[in-house]
Amino acid sequence: MMIRPPFLTPGDGVAIVSPASIINPDYVKGAVNRLTSWQLGATVAPHALGRSGAYSGTVDERLADFRKALYDPEVKAILCSRGGYGVVHLLDRLADDVARNPKWIIGFSDISALHALCVSRGVMSLHAPMCKHLSEEAADDRCTRYLRQILFGEIPEYREKPHPMNRQGETRGTLVGGNMAVLCGLTGTPYDIFRPGSVLFIEDIAEAPYKIERMLYQLKLAGRLAALSGLIVGRFTEYTENEGLGGTLYELIYRLVEEYDYPVCFDFPVGHVSDNLPLIEGSDVIFSVTSRSVDLSFVIK
Repeated sequence: MMIRPPFLTPGDGVAIVSPASIINPDYVKGAVNRLTSWQLGATVAPHALGRSGAYSGTVDERLADFRKALYDPEVKAILCSRGGYGVVHLLDRLADDVARNPKWIIGFSDISALHALCVSRGVMSLHAPMCKHLSEEAADDRCTRYLRQILFGEIPEYREKPHPMNRQGETRGTLVGGNMAVLCGLTGTPYDIFRPGSVLFIEDIAEAPYKIERMLYQLKLAGRLAALSGLIVGRFTEYTENEGLGGTLYELIYRLVEEYDYPVCFDFPVGHVSDNLPLIEGSDVIFSVTSRSVDLSFVIK
């Protein structure tokens, strides 16, 4: 059983932390303004705007910020300011703290490692836009709107356009996923997110198609792809197609899962794009792929 963190109410606090790379202060300021417009109290962690090499702070500083947010009774959700490499430094030292203090942890990209940690401890989390999105996108942007709705307990149902490579079907399973490179780097660790019966979603940025195929072959040879109940292929960005590999990136993925019978969809709006739909990791979902649409609904109690 997965624990759902409490939904928020007006007046609740949200802490902005930077568990990985440095962040443009303007994005944090914009996110504070957005959260305030939702009648939430936004606080910026002491080292969220800091710098220690490529990171926002030393490992101990980033860890202290995150722990403070987890144990602060006024804080009901934790918004990661951005991704960028560095979250892996904190995993082992945060594991018990996350289990003791279930709160909505929000973010994507390298924050996928924190989502994997949450799943390992039986806690739901939010794969969703971060400070840059909240700062730059309009108030009526659908991803911004859906993030607010989820935090306040209004769970959306997604219906997206079909893709010609989709494989039809319907399934139910626990939704897990995120950035391919980050998640594959955790394979075989206590934070391995590839579990039998899961509905997996994947995305990545600036990874060559052969590298994505290599990661997926690793999962295939380990039996992880065969054990899924559904696959959601999100947006892969900032890469160049290589027809010398025998097809486009989507075609390579299609062939790797062609032998399985679960539903598969391509080009789902999740990833390093402005249309990055919030997804509740650890939630049971009903995932349906038809000739007319791709439907994803969360089973939340």
